[in-house]
Amino acid sequence: MSITPTFPPQEEADKGLSSLARGVIGSEILRIASEIRALKAKGAAICNLTVGDFDPAFFPIPTELLNGTRDALAQGHTNYPPSDGVLPLREAVVRLYARELGLNYPVDSVLVAGGARPLLYASYRTLIDPGDIAVYPVPSWNNNHYAYLSGAKSVEIPVTASTNFFPTADDLRPHLTHARMLCINSPLNPTGTAIDRNELKRISELVVEVNESRKTKGERPLYFVFDQVYWNLTFHGVVHETPVALVPETAPYTLLLDAISKSLCATGMRVGWGVMPPAVRKRMADILGHVGAWAPKAEQMAVATLLDAPEKIAAFQTNMKAHVKERLDALYNGLSAMKRDGLPVEAISPQGAIYLSAQFNLIGKTAFGQKLQTNDDIRRLLLNHAGLAVVPFQAFGLKVDTGWFRMSVGAVSMPDIEQGLVRLRETILAAN
Repeated sequence: MSITPTFPPQEEADKGLSSLARGVIGSEILRIASEIRALKAKGAAICNLTVGDFDPAFFPIPTELLNGTRDALAQGHTNYPPSDGVLPLREAVVRLYARELGLNYPVDSVLVAGGARPLLYASYRTLIDPGDIAVYPVPSWNNNHYAYLSGAKSVEIPVTASTNFFPTADDLRPHLTHARMLCINSPLNPTGTAIDRNELKRISELVVEVNESRKTKGERPLYFVFDQVYWNLTFHGVVHETPVALVPETAPYTLLLDAISKSLCATGMRVGWGVMPPAVRKRMADILGHVGAWAPKAEQMAVATLLDAPEKIAAFQTNMKAHVKERLDALYNGLSAMKRDGLPVEAISPQGAIYLSAQFNLIGKTAFGQKLQTNDDIRRLLLNHAGLAVVPFQAFGLKVDTGWFRMSVGAVSMPDIEQGLVRLRETILAAN
């Protein structure tokens, strides 16, 4: 006998779900990606600049990582790993940070998880009680969603191109007195910009200042969550810095989040780590242990071996970064040429990550019979008439329509970009 289950419609089913589930907002990026897949299935020519991912056809993982994972599987590393990460990987992370960042952490500071995403979410769950204040800039990736899921009271700091899309210490000072958590990502998703060294130093000094004051009052500390998953991807002379290297006194309050997803083009292998105060790490490990958010054991063993081969990592990243930079520069140069020709386009020179920030000043203009009133109107114009798929900054928490968009280059070819720029110019010329 065959049974075909029947289900109530979403609106009716929602009545039986938790208020948390009913209020959560799905990923705007995934929604747009689904739209793009449907159009491509119909044969549309699209330069897809939406996904923060790497297409293995253009950006394969290191051979050593592929072979190392195969070897680890053959050696029987198919069972559960320790919930906080295999010891060889945690020790390799310690050596990596000492060698590359000048940070000498104990192994008890390192927590391994299934990518940086669970660690960012777990930072909220570890540090925040419902009603506690979390401070972060917008646009930024997923902070608004994790604040909602943890019950945090969000203090969102709108940032603009004038400050490279980062908050300044002066911006943050009025909001940190009672905050429990400050979260900054550099290089930044979605903007592809990197925080200024001196500004990061001032912010770090402010975190120390706030915590010194709290110590005297017996108050809970302010923690600084510094997401540096893109730190290996910097361009045009940009040098990555960490709060702890600039201001060592921040160490008791700083969580550094990292992963192989972007630095080794290994987004699907799900290996990430956090480096933090050991006492914080212990409690976060307990939380993640209950949800099974660990990285696969074979991949962990392979990453541990590769992290101790800096010459192989350097050779891989030299080649990979050259191809990322080529794509980012092509986009930037194409948009800059349009601006020189008087078209309403702005772009920021690539600094880091796999993203370029572009602004299309088309709000209030008319194109193909439609008046453009929102970022989503612009997005649909570019998609439907230029075959260019981009993500508005609204997908990263920004609420106002400013014409700014993220362009991601990890899953496109150079011909895709070159052809997309030609179509883009024609489309913008059609707007008046």
